[in-house]
Amino acid sequence: MNIVAQQHEALAALVKRAGTPSLDVPVLLPASDYFDLAGEEFGRRLVRTTGGDGNGWCMRPDFTLPIAKSYMADNCADPAAITYLGRVFRQRQTGPVEFEQAGLELLAQPEGDAALQRVFAFIGEAFSIYDFSSPAVQLGSVELFENLLATLDMPDVWRPRVLRRFGNQKQMAELFERLQNHAGMDNQQQPDTKEQLVEQITEQMLADGINPLEGRRPEEIADRYLEKQALAAALVPAKTIQILQAYLGISAPVDQALEKIKNLFAANSIDVQTGLQRIDKNAKSLSKIMPGAQVTFDAGFSPHLHYYTGLVFEISGSAGKILASGGEYDRLLKALGAKRDICAAGCALWVKRLAGETEA
Repeated sequence: MNIVAQQHEALAALVKRAGTPSLDVPVLLPASDYFDLAGEEFGRRLVRTTGGDGNGWCMRPDFTLPIAKSYMADNCADPAAITYLGRVFRQRQTGPVEFEQAGLELLAQPEGDAALQRVFAFIGEAFSIYDFSSPAVQLGSVELFENLLATLDMPDVWRPRVLRRFGNQKQMAELFERLQNHAGMDNQQQPDTKEQLVEQITEQMLADGINPLEGRRPEEIADRYLEKQALAAALVPAKTIQILQAYLGISAPVDQALEKIKNLFAANSIDVQTGLQRIDKNAKSLSKIMPGAQVTFDAGFSPHLHYYTGLVFEISGSAGKILASGGEYDRLLKALGAKRDICAAGCALWVKRLAGETEA
């Protein structure tokens, strides 16, 4: 047996030992789940098809969502550790590709930091199988950014728009430019009530020969119009934009990054401590598990998946390619039907890339 086969066998043994292996995750999954829960950006990576019934399907792009969905369908409530080793399928600019991933999903966990340490330990064991000891780790925090956003002076109508762009540097820069050049709505302009708008829109649709019960309904058009008016009327203070830009520009080794964030918060009388303490605690745990790791914190980093909530990470190899990624996703189980956010964390490893570190 050659070294690659031996390593793969050892990885399979780790997957079996670290939790309950998931053996029945379908290859064909409803595409709507990913658009609803992971967002449009992830949806563009799907290898999609349409069934004879007109419903959209995709080839399995990851294991996290179907494992969590199966957990909820089984009405589980107890903590679970579910592992996997199998093929996933993604769309690239050059066309569809398939590759093997291994991973661990910890669901309904009693404590978030303990779950993260278990995830880091799983990754550390996998890296040791491939004799890889010097990863580059990038940490981010959805929790800290959300807490900061909640404290800043900003009209509520803009908060979800800023949050949706977190993790996408280009989109966030475009939004800041828009906000900086935003003059606001003429004070003489007064928005109509929704009831008046619906009545006017319905009358206009009927006059134009359009059935108001088909396509976009008058209520939807009115909602969108009022939303645009609210945005036009709401000014975001320049100081708020400056704080966000300064925060999102921080990227450095963890200790240095946290010090810069503390100074920024202190200079602007911002009291957000919990997220900072968790970053420091988990970064230290990670460094103990992977003592050769170079750990940085990037305040603007996020996988840009809607269900992530706390600490997130990407771990790269010697060639800069991502070997492992994951984090906390407490919102996912609630989105699938739970009555509240439930503590969950997990990771995915790119098996072929790990084998490439051995060859390097």
